[in-house]
Parts: sequence; structure tokens; C-alpha cells
Amino acid sequence: MIREPLIFEISDKGKRAFAMPPLDVPKAAGFLDGLDVRDEIAGFPQVSEVEVVRHFTRLSHQNYCVDDGFYPLGSCTMKYNPKINEKIAALPGFAKVHPYAPVDTVQGCLEVIKRTEDYLCEIAGLDAFTLQPSAGAQGELTGIMLVRAALEKRGNPRKYVLIPDSAHGTNPSSAHLSGYTVQEIKSNADGMIDVEDLAKRMNEDVAALMVTNPNTLGVFESDICRVAEIVHAKGGFLYMDGANMNALTGIVRPGDMGVDVIHINLHKTFSTPHGGGGPGSGPVGVVKELIPFLPTPVVVKTATGYALDGNRPDSIGRVKGFYGNFLVVVKALTYILALGAEGVREIAEIAVLNANYIRKSLEGIYHLQYDASSLHEVVFDDKIQKDAYGVTNLDIAKRLIDYGFHPPTMSFPLIVHGALMIEPTETESKRDLDAFIETMKTIAEEARTDPAMLKAAPHQSYVRRLDETAAARNPVVKWETPKSV
Repeated sequence: MIREPLIFEISDKGKRAFAMPPLDVPKAAGFLDGLDVRDEIAGFPQVSEVEVVRHFTRLSHQNYCVDDGFYPLGSCTMKYNPKINEKIAALPGFAKVHPYAPVDTVQGCLEVIKRTEDYLCEIAGLDAFTLQPSAGAQGELTGIMLVRAALEKRGNPRKYVLIPDSAHGTNPSSAHLSGYTVQEIKSNADGMIDVEDLAKRMNEDVAALMVTNPNTLGVFESDICRVAEIVHAKGGFLYMDGANMNALTGIVRPGDMGVDVIHINLHKTFSTPHGGGGPGSGPVGVVKELIPFLPTPVVVKTATGYALDGNRPDSIGRVKGFYGNFLVVVKALTYILALGAEGVREIAEIAVLNANYIRKSLEGIYHLQYDASSLHEVVFDDKIQKDAYGVTNLDIAKRLIDYGFHPPTMSFPLIVHGALMIEPTETESKRDLDAFIETMKTIAEEARTDPAMLKAAPHQSYVRRLDETAAARNPVVKWETPKSV
């Protein structure tokens, strides 16, 4: 395997890309005035055009992406999405609209926002949505800020937020940033909220319960209606982390289950693959009581078109500049309109079918800590391989790279030691699922016959095992010229 050097390492003094011949006429006065042009950047690599093109082309070949193959990446829902969504979002009327453009010149964009909000209300069974939050975690924060604002309006913001140990890890941070103390709810033997424990902990000091449903085990909280009754009986709000809506769309509606506020990840369930940091979109849906507190401005339909309503005295204010990550919203609306009601339901049906196909194919070969029914993802662990042969989930994940697969999410959720969370989504074919299943079976057999080989994997990648602890604690993020040069 050939190591691709850093571009600084192939630099030779004096090299440059294409250049025009010297001027044979006087240079125009003021040429390039006002542009941020620098004559020299210290230490900037000097390479020819062909070198720089080939360097970055080779680097691109080393990346694994959702267009390359199966991407079983847990609750991040790294699913393939139709490229038509990207084409629509790139239309100049969307991509080049200026955020300060007068409202009467962006009526089409405001209609996109309003129609998306309306469709999300129908899908979630709630009364209103805001599309401002730029990602799921900001959606969580916005949702709990809405809860706090509503409780303050009642006269008491309360002190605590309850969060199950099977929830997403960002939930406690969102509650803490909103001024609440977090109390953890333990899961029962089926991996669901212990309703009796919840009933004991729920009181008039608790502002909300934040539940991820389906939870991070891929298990549907089947007692969710009873959970809502317990929370509401004490005057609290039921918050649902909707990052796993891929398992529910078109089948059940959180609002019908008693959920008061929810965030949905458009960049996961409704198009826009989300890897490497963005862009995302985390719309928040609410019941009627929370509508006055939504971020402003709010897009409203008037007799003459669409307008922005910023006159909302109880609003928590803006949570994102302008109107959120608008182009992600465009992709989501394209996705919803292209699929229609039946297609939106089919997303969930096939995602659940694919996850259970993998589960049934690998049961007994890999260990399942919780025996409850799986929805869109199945969480195995390394107990069988580790107890018998000393092979861990890390070894299994690294070996998958040798076979051309992106590893699944590892060591999450935290309540499953040695976890391997596999989420196939609805977009994978049976052929690809079968190839993954056979590879996982092969790796299990390798663990039995040659565990040392697994512990040295990957063998076919551009880099081997890295010192992840050192990389996290002492990251090198900037090129420094070697002192010997």
C-alpha cells in the first residue's frame, strides 16, 4: 500500500501551476484592487498543477463514502439519498438567494419553509414546527428551552430533567445548558424505560422527560403512552429525541403518543447524508401550548402570500441566523414530495425489515444483550468472541475494513459493553445485506481460528491501527516545517 505524502512533502521551490506569459501591455491601474490577494504565504507548498490534481485525486480514492458501499453507521443514519435532491437544492433560485433579500422577492423560498413545516406536522402529529435549529443537538437545546419558557410562563421553571440511560448522549448536555439538573432513568431487562421507576421519580420539580424513541438499542418504547400519562399527571413535558424517526415515519405519530415536543433530523431521515460535520437541520415540533415560545421570525401565510412574523413577545428568540440551513430543507421537501405518503411509510417498513434480516442472520453468531424486538437497528456485542478468543468489537470493526465495509457504530449505546450497532436503513439491497452478513460470519470464524490475525487488522487499508488516545489528547492539526529543513 503506497503512502500518500502530505502536499508539503512534495513541494519544490519554484514550482507553480499554469501561468500566463508576461504582460506586453501596461498593467491596468487598480487591477485587482479590493480583492484579497496575497503575494506570498509563508511555507505555502509549491507544486505543479498535475501534482496538486493527482495528490487530491489519490486522497479522494482513499475515502469511503455512502456512494461506495454499505454504510451501517448506527443512529447517524448514513443512508443513500437520491441525487435529484441535490440537483433541486442547487437550483439558482434556492442556492443563490440572498438572506437579506426583501420578503416579497423570496416568496417561493418561504413557501418551501411553510410547506415543509406543514408536512412535518402531519408526519409527527404535532401542531407547529420551527426549521431554525441547524442540527439535532441544537434542536434538543431549542426544545428544552421551549419547555423552560413555558414553565416559566406558568410561574416555575422547575429543577430536573429525567433522561433514560438508553438516550442519545447529547440529551443531558442540552438539559444542562438549559439550566436543569439531569437525573438518569435506568432501563429494564427489555431495554426500555422502567415505568415503575419513572413513576417514583416523577414529581412537580421535574420539567420534562427526554426519551429517544426508538431508543439507541433500536427498541420501541412500547409503554410510551403510559409514560406520557405519568409525566403529564405531574405537569411535566414529554420530549422525544426523533433522531431515529427513520423507523417510524408514516406508521406512528409521536403527537398521538403524548409527545409534547420533538426534534427531527432532516439530514438523516429526510435526505442529506450527514458525515464529516454537516450541514444539518434539526427542526422542532410542538403542541399548541409551546407555539408562542417558538424561535422568531415565524413564516406565516397571509392573504397576499407569505410573511415573516417577528412580533412574538414570548418567543425564545433566534437560535440560528436567518431561517436555518435552508438548502437542507429544500432537499427534505423534495424527498417528501417525491415519496408521497405511501413512500414515507415504506421508508420505515423497509428499514425495519432490513435490520431484522441482519439480526436473524447473525443471532447466535454474535451476542444480543437485549432480546426485545428490533426496529431500524440491531445492537450486537462482542461477548461471544471476547470471552472465547479475546477478540473485541474493535478487532471485528477493523477486520470489516479489509473486506471493504465501513464499520458500524462501536461501543454505543454505553449500556451495552462491546457494542456493535448495525443500522442498514431502507436503501440497501438484499445482495449488499447478504454480502455484509457473510462477511460478519467469516470474521466470527476467523476469531475462532486465527484471533491474532484479527487483532492486527486492518491489513489492506492505507493506515493501520492508530493511537487514538494520543490523537485525541495531542492532535496535530497544523503542518510545521521540520527543524532540519
